Amino acid sequence: MTDFPRSGLYLITPDADDSNQLLRQVAQVLPFAACLQYRNKRAEAVQRLAEAAALRELCTAHGVCFIVNDDVWLAHEVAADGVHLGEADSSLQAAREWLGKNAIIGISCYDDAERAREAAAKGADYVAFGAVFASATKPGARAASLKLFADTTDIAVPKVAIGGITPDNAHQVVAAGADMIAVIGGVFAADNPVAAARRCAAVFD
Repeated sequence: MTDFPRSGLYLITPDADDSNQLLRQVAQVLPFAACLQYRNKRAEAVQRLAEAAALRELCTAHGVCFIVNDDVWLAHEVAADGVHLGEADSSLQAAREWLGKNAIIGISCYDDAERAREAAAKGADYVAFGAVFASATKPGARAASLKLFADTTDIAVPKVAIGGITPDNAHQVVAAGADMIAVIGGVFAADNPVAAARRCAAVFD
């Protein structure tokens, strides 16, 4: 079980139809990541299981924390380090009971500081705010001000920013107080994903 990092680049996989291409893309940029979340909303269950298992192996080889989005069962099946939960997913308590006391459980808190405080109090290992910028992945996501990070310095667990983060604006997010930046398109949709991942990771140097 890999501990959740206190800072760094938190990569999230893009929706993908081609598993081999996804694995090649991730392998290229994983050296710059502190954490990888597997998220594929388009795939069927068999494909998701195979991809998650392969990504679990990649992350283990690179010493990168591996999180599964939404799916507690899948996280358990592939021995992921943990799971990330939104407001419509399993409860934190149910996930903890299923995955065990050492599992990493992250909670989406959107633009809600009180939700983040409650999640941390109940044992969440990190909280996420977003979308901090307009997101191509979730164009209808509610906006979250960067001021949230300054307003939640009382929350002891790492705070992750997500939504529209790119190599060009990542420094603004870290300067605002985010411990980690979660990136999908800013890396995987870039002309040069490796260069994009390197630039995103460099804001923590």
